[in-house]
Parts: sequence; C-alpha cells; structure tokens
Amino acid sequence: MTMTRRSFAAALGPIAAACDLENYPGENMERRVAAGEFDAAGKRVRVFNPRGTPPAIRLRPMAPRPQSLAGKTVYFVDVRFMNGAVFLGEIQKVFVEKFPGVNTELRQKRGGYTEDDPELWDEIQANGGLMVMAIGHCSTCAPAVAVHCMNMEERGISTAPLVTTAFSDLVQAVAFKAGMPHLRFTFVPHPVGGKPAAVLRDYVLGADPVTRLPVIDEIAGALTSPLTEDQRRTGTQERLVPRLLGADSEDALHDLFLDAGWSDGLPVVLPTEERVAAMLKATSHSPDEVVGRMRPTETQEDWKYTVEQVAVNAVMAGARPEYFPVILALASTQVTALHSSTSSFAAMVVVNGPIRRELRMNSGLGALGPFNRANATIGRAYGLLSRNLGGGAVPGTTYLGSQGNPLNYSNVCFAENEERSPWEPFHVQKGFKPDESVVSVFRGRTFSHLLEVREKTWRQQFLNLVSGFTPTPRTNLTLLMEPLAARTLKQREGFDTKEKLAQWFHQNSRIPSEVYWDYQLVINYIEPQARKGVEPFASYLKLPQDAAMPRFADPKAIGVVVVGGEKNAYWFATDFGYLKSASVDQWR
Repeated sequence: MTMTRRSFAAALGPIAAACDLENYPGENMERRVAAGEFDAAGKRVRVFNPRGTPPAIRLRPMAPRPQSLAGKTVYFVDVRFMNGAVFLGEIQKVFVEKFPGVNTELRQKRGGYTEDDPELWDEIQANGGLMVMAIGHCSTCAPAVAVHCMNMEERGISTAPLVTTAFSDLVQAVAFKAGMPHLRFTFVPHPVGGKPAAVLRDYVLGADPVTRLPVIDEIAGALTSPLTEDQRRTGTQERLVPRLLGADSEDALHDLFLDAGWSDGLPVVLPTEERVAAMLKATSHSPDEVVGRMRPTETQEDWKYTVEQVAVNAVMAGARPEYFPVILALASTQVTALHSSTSSFAAMVVVNGPIRRELRMNSGLGALGPFNRANATIGRAYGLLSRNLGGGAVPGTTYLGSQGNPLNYSNVCFAENEERSPWEPFHVQKGFKPDESVVSVFRGRTFSHLLEVREKTWRQQFLNLVSGFTPTPRTNLTLLMEPLAARTLKQREGFDTKEKLAQWFHQNSRIPSEVYWDYQLVINYIEPQARKGVEPFASYLKLPQDAAMPRFADPKAIGVVVVGGEKNAYWFATDFGYLKSASVDQWR
C-alpha cells in the first residue's frame, strides 16, 4: 500500500510552503529589502546593509521513486542519537506488519552522527535499497539526518528522514540551503529520547504533528510517491544582498534592523556611510578584501564577508575606529560567537599585547563586567558580526540554544592582566611574541566561583569546583585567576608555570570509566575515535568499568588567564575551551 501522488502532495503542503524558495522563513525581511522597500536611492537616511554574503544555492533533484515497496529492501538506519535505534525498531515492526512483502534491515551507522558510512551507503545502493533514517533530535544530529539523506538522494536512493517537531524549522532551512527544499521529512513528537518502546510505538501508529497524516503511511509515501516538478528541479538560485539601504527616517531603519533580527535586541548605532568610512580608516586593508567565512554550526552553510561588512557591524556595536583591528582579527578567526547548539554556548574573548594599553582595555577591577567601552563594544561587535556575517541567530533555524545564554549579549571580553601576573601571558603560551597584539577566542557555557585558595584544603576545593562540569574529555577548562590567587599558587604551592597548574588538574580530576562512556557526546565523538585507535581514547576504552579516568584528557586544553583588580584572591573556573588566536597587528 502506498499513498497516491495527490495525497502525498497535499500532505507536503505545510512543509512545502515553508521551504519554498521565494518564501523561506527567516528571509522575509531580506525579500522586502530586495524588493526595494528600503531602496537607498532618493531616501533621506542611507545606511549600509549589515548582512554578509550567503552562497548561491545549487538545486539538486531528488531520486526517482519506485512504484511500490513490493520486493524492496528498506534500511532503517540509526544516526546514533538518543533513542534512535529503539524508535527505528518499532517502525520496523510496524512496517513488517503493514507491508509483509518488504524486506527490512535495521542498521546503526558507524561513528558519530555527522560521520559518513561509505560501506553502508554502498551496500544500500548495491541492493537497490531504500533508506529510513532517524532520529533528528538535536541542533547537529537533525541537520546530519537531512544531509545524509540528501547525499543518498543524489546517489539515486529514495529516503525518508525522520525528525522531531522541535527541529522542523531547522531541517527545512538546512534542506533549502543545500538545494533540496522539498526533501520529504516525516515529523514525530518531541522528545524521542528517554521514552519507552511503548510510547515510541504510539508515535509510529499516530499522526505527523505537522501534516496530520499517519506517520507510517507518510514514510511509505516519502519512499514511493512520484516526484513533483519542484523535486526534480535543477539550476542555481542566487541570493543577492544590496549594499545600501534607505528610509525617510532613522526610526524606520531602527525598526528594520530590529524586525529583521540584525541586532541583539538592543538599539544599535546606525551604520551610515560617514560612520563606516571613519571605521575603515583604522585599517590599511581594502574595504572589499574578503576577511573570511563563518557558519553557526558545521552542518550549516558558510557566509563570506569583507572588511567593509565587518566595519558595518563594528559601527552598529558602538565601537570606536581604533578598536577596529581587534574586531577584524576576531572576524578573521572565522569562529562564530553564536554557535547553534541546544546546550546554549557563549563566547569569550581575551586580548593580549600592547593593544590592551592603546585601547585602554580593562584587565583589572571589574574587567569581566560592563565597565569599559572597549571591552563591551568589541565583545558586542563579535556577536553582531557572527549574527549578520555568519548567517546565524535565527531562532529555530540557525540558533537552537534551548535556554539561551545571557553572555551572548556582549560575550565575555577582557584583556589579560599581564603586568600583575606571575606567569607568562596567554598569547605567549600559544606561540606569539610578548610584544605582539593578539586576540584569542574560547567557547563554553558556565562559570564557577571560588572564594579563596585555602592553605590546607585547596586541593579538594579545586576538585569540587570542576566536579560539576560535564564528565567528558571534550569538556575544556579555563581558569580565570585573580592576580592575588595566581601569586599564591606560585609562591605557596609551587606552580611556577601555568602548564604545571593545568597538569595538576589533568592528573587529579578523575571520573569512573562507567560514567565516562555513558555520556552522549562521548558516544558520538570520542568513542568513534577510540575504536579507530586514536590515543589516549583507545587506551581508555580498554580500562575496566571501575577505573578512574582523567576528566580532562589533554592538559594542553586547560587554559589559565590572569584577570582582576587584586581586591581579594577570588577566581573563576569555567568550562570555556580555547579555540583559536589571531594577530591584531596584521589588521592595522
């Protein structure tokens, strides 16, 4: 039994409307701009468009469909997230009951959910199989399901990707940008993770919450219903961004920036031609020089951006022109400040070298707070350029932080207190010279505060401080040491280098092997490396369940930055992990 072409086309209605190339959600404001509603010609107030340049879309046709499922082999492929295998097992049972002439195979693809599995893909293709893949259940695995299915469609294999309703907008956007806007998703209630098999069977026997059609019939229809004209379409879709915008009043442009999601919800400085020109004078680089490309996650598209486009966002943040080389260096890292993960990441920026004094950045009292224009606006500019130049921050499509993070407003941006530190500066640890000006970026979520460095019990203090962090070697650690605390650790406890302190945490902070391997991120990222023989993870896999394993696998991933005004020996431990550094001097 299969759905008719008419019934399946009707079922696609809500999805197809959302994915239509002319009506893609999140791009309505761009279409209004492109239509001339904010044409700069003849308008009283003219500003630069803060958006980066999205790539053109190459339309890809879907695979031709068989007339029926009879005699076919349907592969139910678990992408390895949460309860996917259990859920697919229930779908397989119902398939066998409903379509007795169909052969079924339940497989778990190798590696993490974003990894390819060429051997399995080749097997499916060689057997003329069809593929049902599940479950899209997070900000990275849901796009992974879509991407794997689109790639299989290009190989001529019919697919039926399954995603929970919490990520319907996300996967539709991913499919749109990847050139297959009418990929045939089936949506099921959220969550699938943590649900018993009986509940998951009810999902299978129930209706798609989006189309209201029976889930099992929709899956069958996705695999067999003939393609529509739109699903066979090829060609290229350009996405042009006008350089200038205009309106009759500043208020109208402020409303445009807010309504379009081009700001962080706070008022911005309008990027007029005069303000952008002043910002550009602070660098020797050409306005049309491409600085880099950025994306909100690995599974999203990357947008390119120029020096001028970075300048526009620097103006919007309220930055002074002299701050611009630091902001350009941040943009050159190509690391987004608005990483789209359900776990609600934030960014941290640390500035080292002579530029700190030139800009009068704060590295002392209140350095992590809102008390310094350079700290605040450089951090805010990083967030705005990540939003506008990196194609991010559209809730539901390019931003999936389940709770969000208050640090996203201006990120955490400060200068290291090199003068009061007993250790070498952070940028020198990363291979730069002391007299170089450098910006470093980190990603994390949380801070834990310690009130002192106790003389007798500091060891247990330190271990208690980091014990609340996620038990996985992918969890990084960056210690923000108040200068008084740093000197105490050097003079009283003998940590004469930052590296020795990092090594102490690596050796002493440990968790049971059983707990370690039960963590989802370990399952998807670390275990595949371990099975490939990557050390130290391969050795960890051989340890007994009651073995104590390092919480932080690599001591080099433990960073130490000295910051604060020496009012008390208090300090922070954070789960922020170092990602990348860039020279500021190169952008002067």
